[in-house]
Amino acid sequence: MKPGHDPARPARDTALRRVAREARPFLRARTGAILRLSGWSLLEFAQTFLSGYGVARALDDGFLAGRPATGLLWLAVAAVAVLPSVLAARGVFGRLADLVEPLRDGLVRRAVARALSGALGRSGHVGTRSLSQVTHQSEIARDGWAGLVLTLRSFVFTAAGAVTGLLALSPALLLIVLPPLVLGAALFLGTLPPMAARQRAYLAADEAYAAHAGELAASVRDIAAAGTAERTVAESRALADAQLAASRSLARWSAVRVVALAVCGRFPPLLLLLGAPWLLRNGLTPGGLVGALTYLTQALAPAVQALMTMLGTAGGRLVVVLDRFTDAPPPPADEPAREAAPPASRSAARGATPVAELHEVTFAYGPRAHPVLDRLSLTVGAGEHLAVVGPSGSGKSTLAAVLAGTERPTGGAVRWRGRPARPADATSVRVLLPQHAYVFSGSLRDNLRYLRPDARDREIAAMADAVGLDTLLSRLGSLDAAVEPDRLSQGERQLVALGRAYLAAPPLLILDEATSRLDPAAETRAELAFATLPGALVVVAHRLSSARRADRTLVMDGPRTRCGTPGELLRSSALYRDLSGLWEPEEADTVPEQDVPEQEVPEEARREQRRLGEERAIRSTPPPSPV
Repeated sequence: MKPGHDPARPARDTALRRVAREARPFLRARTGAILRLSGWSLLEFAQTFLSGYGVARALDDGFLAGRPATGLLWLAVAAVAVLPSVLAARGVFGRLADLVEPLRDGLVRRAVARALSGALGRSGHVGTRSLSQVTHQSEIARDGWAGLVLTLRSFVFTAAGAVTGLLALSPALLLIVLPPLVLGAALFLGTLPPMAARQRAYLAADEAYAAHAGELAASVRDIAAAGTAERTVAESRALADAQLAASRSLARWSAVRVVALAVCGRFPPLLLLLGAPWLLRNGLTPGGLVGALTYLTQALAPAVQALMTMLGTAGGRLVVVLDRFTDAPPPPADEPAREAAPPASRSAARGATPVAELHEVTFAYGPRAHPVLDRLSLTVGAGEHLAVVGPSGSGKSTLAAVLAGTERPTGGAVRWRGRPARPADATSVRVLLPQHAYVFSGSLRDNLRYLRPDARDREIAAMADAVGLDTLLSRLGSLDAAVEPDRLSQGERQLVALGRAYLAAPPLLILDEATSRLDPAAETRAELAFATLPGALVVVAHRLSSARRADRTLVMDGPRTRCGTPGELLRSSALYRDLSGLWEPEEADTVPEQDVPEQEVPEEARREQRRLGEERAIRSTPPPSPV
């Protein structure tokens, strides 16, 4: 939005035009229901007219003329006129359903259709706006439309009955009554544009907070792992403050509406009493004066106040909510940013055949579903350590499954050692360890040799020392000890699966959060042990320390990907900076690594960097000779 641009009036005009354009065919199709509703409302017109006129005739023709029987008769007529209007309420509410329920059903259908169109379209966008429209906003529209129809109907026929009665008593009464009504109405109408804009701002703030809360609930683990809790709390507080500010602004304009209500509802009776001498001198009878006062206090003033209250609250909210349904759908999102070819690994740079390759791979969980992987190209070389990071639901596990050959891509090609990936080659090429480790009942030796039955005990002992399985081995007593899976913790099961994969030493090892149940020290020990093996290591990381230990890191945010070293990603990837706990400045898209102030780096991150230096020193030592 351009600075200095005031969207209130144009936005309101646009909203009214859109809502009116949609309302005209809706109302034309229900002309019969409107006529039936008006027919029942004629009884209210008669009741209003007789209430004031009957009082006037009871005084002038009855009590003041010395004929109390005639006065009582006119009062009885005014009282009996209330009964048909009470009976008409049933017919009014029956016809009201013919106008209200189709509106809500149509809005729900529109919101669902838009949500499905977004989910199945190219953008794949499904936000909390659709959920809010189907539930909360459609009910606001239903209740607001029902209240508006009832109030507007009552005002039209009550005001018509009161004005007709005032003309019947004396046309001069309109000179006293109409000016404050017109003034109050003008003041009230002047508050509608800013109140509509404030109501729209409040709903937008409500949707923004709902969207933020939904993303927050799905990303708690990522927030904790990245150390961005303080930033997330600050964002939540800012959104809540924006919603509170919009609510307060709406309340201030509501106070102006109270003044308009006072002018319309309180001034006409006061002016009538002040002008009573002049009216009586110009032909108004005492009964007519009391009847006019009855019209103002018992019929016209309550009807005007009810209408203004409804238009100022539910009416403004109704226009804004309907505008959310009738506005044009958002333009399709730009095509996700992808790297045509991520930086090549060191082995690929030397001309060695990569262990695994993805070439323009696309994967979707259905023929019309939005792709989780969108034309992703990736090369993993022998001896390389690649980490995969990203928010929950960004496709990390899907990438691991496609790379391991357990899921077939819907487009593109997967190659192992330069040849198309085939299920028959899987056991000789790769090992995929999921988050939930598989351990079966049997001896510890059988579990560890599951992928390599010919492994010798001294190789198992060396593995236990490297991976960190020695503590479990000591607790069980020996390799022949029976393993009961239910008596092992989740972390111990993961250690058994890691030891099994270490003994197999495949060309490609994929850890899909396979160390998530280990503490940071145990996870570091296991990953450093795998890094000494000659095969390639791909780690779907749940801690940023895993990414910092890797040669390269692939950052995933749905179909958007970026690959590089930690230093390169700090400069080029805003998501990686967020996951690393760094703040992204607003004035630049990239942040040079040397320009990041040290005070913005959390103390935990600095300790992690010092520890990584020690790990690199360990990794630089030559690995022991193979057993």
